[in-house]
Order: sequence, then C-alpha cells, then structure tokens
Amino acid sequence: MKGKPKLQWFFALVATSACGLALSLATTGSLAQEQPAATERNPPGDIPDSQVFILYRSPFGFSLKIPEGWARTDRTDGASFADKYDTVDVSIASAAVAPTAESAASNEVVALMKSARAVKVLAIKDVHLPAGAAVLIVYASNSAPNAVTNKQIRLENNRYLYYHAGKRAILDLSAPAGADNVDQWKLMSDSFHWN
Repeated sequence: MKGKPKLQWFFALVATSACGLALSLATTGSLAQEQPAATERNPPGDIPDSQVFILYRSPFGFSLKIPEGWARTDRTDGASFADKYDTVDVSIASAAVAPTAESAASNEVVALMKSARAVKVLAIKDVHLPAGAAVLIVYASNSAPNAVTNKQIRLENNRYLYYHAGKRAILDLSAPAGADNVDQWKLMSDSFHWN
C-alpha cells in the first residue's frame, strides 16, 4: 500500500506535464503574430550632432551622404550601413511608373507588413525632395533578435521611395524608437541624388 501514493504522484506529474505540453502546442499558433517590443527608456541610437557625413557614390546610379565610420554591406541591389541598431539601407529595382502615396499604400505597405517584424504604419505621404517627387512611409517595427541575448527593440523607420527613368530607389532609415535623429535623417534623405 505504501507504493500507491508514489504511483499516484507519478501519474499526476505525467498528467500535469502532458497538459502543459498541450497548452504550449495550442498557443504556438497565436505566437506567429509577433508583438511589438517595448520602447526603451533611454534608447541607444542618437546620431551625434558632431557626426561627420561622407558622400557615398553607388555603382547603381545614385549618391547619398552617410555617416562616416558606419559598417557597409554591399548587395546585388544596393548597400546598407549600420552602427549598432541604427541603419541606412538603399536598394534599387526596375519600376514602370513613379510611386505615389496611394500606390505605396496598396503595394509597398503590403510587402512591408510581410517582410518586417510587428509593423505599425504611422503615415504615408507624397513629399518633394531635392531629388524630386518621392513618397515617405513612416512606421514602427521590431528589430531582429540579438544573436547573443535574443532581445529585440522597437525601431522607428522612415522609408523613402524615389523614382527616375524606370528605376525606383528605396531608402530606409531606422533607429531605436525615441532616438533623436530628425535633422540627420533629413540631411540623408535630402542628399539622395540620381547620378
């Protein structure tokens, strides 16, 4: 008779574990939709007012001022520049017509929702920049998980769509939410020119 309480305890443990596993499997589907990361209290990512900018001339037919010293990664469609969570990314593709805020809402934003993490679009508008008419999409998203800590942070992003002679450029500027980069982002988006 002394063995029965141990046996009952064992079966209760197995049942509890199975219940926890079933609950874990049942909630896996609901985790597919990533939740927005919390905004940092003292976000890293302010580009200093003393930052030096240099002119980057791309083989894809554009130039842009970017922060000196940032790590550059060349791709077959453009380049990206990064410093911690701050990034500047430019890609070029063929396009039949110039984008508008209306077409961007129907096309670009749909693609963005599929490719970025926990996206929340805040504004879509037509803007006029030194390179000509463009579209600005302002949105928030999560960073990719840190390779070591698995931590994510909330990012603010400005995406500019430029168009010239059958080519569309996408300029993405990203930084931790709350970082003060308004002037620096304006400098970079205004500096974009087709060569």
